[in-house]
Amino acid sequence: MVRRKTRKRWTRAPFWKKVLGLGCITALAYILITTFVIRSVDEITDWRGFEKPIFVQGELMNYEAKGSNESLKLPLSVLQEKVDPSIRYEESEGVIILTSPDKVLQLTKDEEQGELNGKPYVLQTVPEETSGELYIPVQALKEVYGISVHESADTGAVLLMNQGETIEYAVAAGIGKQKETEESISLYQKPSNQAVIVKRMNLGDRVRIWSSDGEWLFVQLDSGYSGYVLASEVKQIETVTVPKLEVSPTAAERRWKDKAINLTWEAVYNRAADPDTLSTLKGVNVVSPTWFEISDDKGNVASKADPAYVKKAKSLGIEVWGLISNAFDADLTAAALSTYEKRNTIITQMIKYAKTYQLGGINVDFESVYTEDGPNVTQFMRELRPYAKENDLVLSIAVTPKSNSELWSKFLDRRSLGQIIDYMMVMTYDEHWATSPIAGSVSSIPWATAAMTKIIDEDEVPTGKLLLGVPTYTRVWTEETAEGETKVSSKAIGMDTAQEIISTQKLTPRYLEDTGQHYVEFEEQGVLNKIWLEDKTSLRARVELAERLELAGIASWSRSFANEGAWAVLNRIHMN
Repeated sequence: MVRRKTRKRWTRAPFWKKVLGLGCITALAYILITTFVIRSVDEITDWRGFEKPIFVQGELMNYEAKGSNESLKLPLSVLQEKVDPSIRYEESEGVIILTSPDKVLQLTKDEEQGELNGKPYVLQTVPEETSGELYIPVQALKEVYGISVHESADTGAVLLMNQGETIEYAVAAGIGKQKETEESISLYQKPSNQAVIVKRMNLGDRVRIWSSDGEWLFVQLDSGYSGYVLASEVKQIETVTVPKLEVSPTAAERRWKDKAINLTWEAVYNRAADPDTLSTLKGVNVVSPTWFEISDDKGNVASKADPAYVKKAKSLGIEVWGLISNAFDADLTAAALSTYEKRNTIITQMIKYAKTYQLGGINVDFESVYTEDGPNVTQFMRELRPYAKENDLVLSIAVTPKSNSELWSKFLDRRSLGQIIDYMMVMTYDEHWATSPIAGSVSSIPWATAAMTKIIDEDEVPTGKLLLGVPTYTRVWTEETAEGETKVSSKAIGMDTAQEIISTQKLTPRYLEDTGQHYVEFEEQGVLNKIWLEDKTSLRARVELAERLELAGIASWSRSFANEGAWAVLNRIHMN
């Protein structure tokens, strides 16, 4: 019997299965084609639509540049973020101020004429404001900050680098047998060879290396394209440091290096100080008379300077650092420091006074200042700094200990000031001030110690710039009780007066461990009197504190309150 062959029967697949199959094939094809295209063609980088994008260490900034070549300008927002946060724009006047330790450059929006350290300065292109953003010519930025700029002629990208910045350069290279035949090297969006390719680099293309994790490098081409490349696919060729602008030593660095400062303030009120008193200041090497004061809201400065006093001081080898105050007037200060023109008026007069009276330095003592005017105080010091340096003057500022006081402490940006000045005198006294509701020490040793260490630790002011404030006065506190209420009042006295009271009242001082001082009290006409003494014991402790903290020296307030015994003790200050 012959078996018949049976034919396999094919049935038609349902329509939905055909559609599903076709869809899968299409999706697979799309994935393959898309992958091939992305991996084979440069990814077009938008750069936020900027025609002239700005990059700092490979990072795209939020604003673009304007112009090109000699007319290139950079936006203020980027400059304040990446170059100098203290670049000042006084919008109401259209004034821009760029500062460095030895330069202050003033520009005006839409004007070619500027002023560099008081002398005319001509720009090749003017500062301009576009869409609410100020643009500053690169010419001025190179002058003050020494920045370096690479501008791509192909893409318009601008690479901004700061002076002193070190850049490693490399080239895309075929390294190894498998790489030698390749014509390009891939630059990836992320540190993975599965990531999107940002750019195909030709062999020999130069890149800047901004960071490395050992295996992958984050690099940037001259064209501005940045991304990741395997370290094995580039060859490092050189390391270049953007040159720093030359900065000459300051007067303090030249004259006071490795020398302890023993300064005393000379309080000058209605009458000129007697030059002969300087002969008694054993060990004092700087005097700072309170000669100068801002006198009006235009920035004029009144003077009580005495050439005979300077001549005597110089004959004794003592430098004179003239003190300028703000008359301790908050409203006057707000007006006088409000604009570049007014601040410059003060600076110009002080430099003229310094030359006229052959001063060795300027000491600034601004007190009673509104907190919102604090930035203007700091800006004043920034603008004064180059002029002081140019005229061989030591620049210093007196500051109070840190506190929450609105008029006496909060306005002081000690961190920024510490970067600007040569020396900062911390007035570590008035722990209990003249009108304090509680009697107490003018400056207990633990309190003074805490005040100094707080500025050192929190504001990072170098100890070599700090002077410890030393009170040579104390206060007689009176406590009078009437109807169950104690009324406290005080009177400031000098060291000789305090000793006279001790002798007259036949008192025996006792040492207080908690303040590091001697203390006396006595009754007179039914009123209790208390004195926390400043004497050889307390002054010796202050000298030891300054030496222990490795400070630049001491500053005593004031010459007229001290006696010969005080100078003998303070003379012991020396550098560790």
